Amino acid sequence: MIDYALVAGSFLVAVVVGLTGMGGGALMTPMMMLFFNVPPLAAVSSDLVASAVMKPVGGAVHLRQGTVNLRLVGWLCAGSVPAAFCGVFVARAFAVTDGVKYALGVALLLAVAGMAARSLLGSRAGEGGAPGAHEIVVRPIPTLLVGTVGGLVVGVSSVGSGSLIIVALLALYPALKANQLVGTDLVQAVPLVAAAALGHLMFGDFRMELTLSLLIGSIPGVYLGARISSRAPGGLIRALLAIVLLASALKLLGVDDQVTLVAVGAAALAAAAGRQWRVRGAARASRESTDLARAR
Repeated sequence: MIDYALVAGSFLVAVVVGLTGMGGGALMTPMMMLFFNVPPLAAVSSDLVASAVMKPVGGAVHLRQGTVNLRLVGWLCAGSVPAAFCGVFVARAFAVTDGVKYALGVALLLAVAGMAARSLLGSRAGEGGAPGAHEIVVRPIPTLLVGTVGGLVVGVSSVGSGSLIIVALLALYPALKANQLVGTDLVQAVPLVAAAALGHLMFGDFRMELTLSLLIGSIPGVYLGARISSRAPGGLIRALLAIVLLASALKLLGVDDQVTLVAVGAAALAAAAGRQWRVRGAARASRESTDLARAR
């Protein structure tokens, strides 16, 4: 039986996934457990199977827009696909899901702090003068390790295909534009999530009615989000990335819903104020440059 409230919730989460390439497992799985009383293993299994169908939709949009580095995708998948399948067995054998989620929550908070600090210091990584998605020099071994760790975490908890891997890509390849990060991450997540989903279909607690409700909402949601992100300004996408990271981290750490809403609202206001400040600064610099040119 279709749960229309779950359909609406999955649509909203999928728009976030399409926009930022992340937040699927970190938002969808807690949503099912907290608001729909779905058992943890069933939530993880159904979310991964739905993601295996949802991710290609967003990835296809970015492939058409040319915002995907396929060499990066290849090295990430070489590590993530086998690790994701093995992660299912780790989760069942050692029941480490909660520990992984807490560790990932702390890592995401650190990533938010790093992004904020870089923004305050005026970093221009990933903006207009950055190389294209196909011009980045790939670092094979670190990329392979990122894929392996990310795949293992996804197999254990359904979290990490976007949240963890995109943070690592930010650190390894700061010259990638924001929409290139999102596009590359969405495409590499397709085989990664498929491998984890296969493991959960075989050994998890997959529930068809949950997955159908997720798919009905998430497929149009991720398509809409991906269409927007492939054309949106890099600064806007980076702000959304930071806000989704913060929300994901707080939910993974078990923070109260009201506190999470207040924190995310404050972050959104700070991001809007910072963007307005940068726009005014750029306009002022442009006027000064024009005045100087006229004086000469």
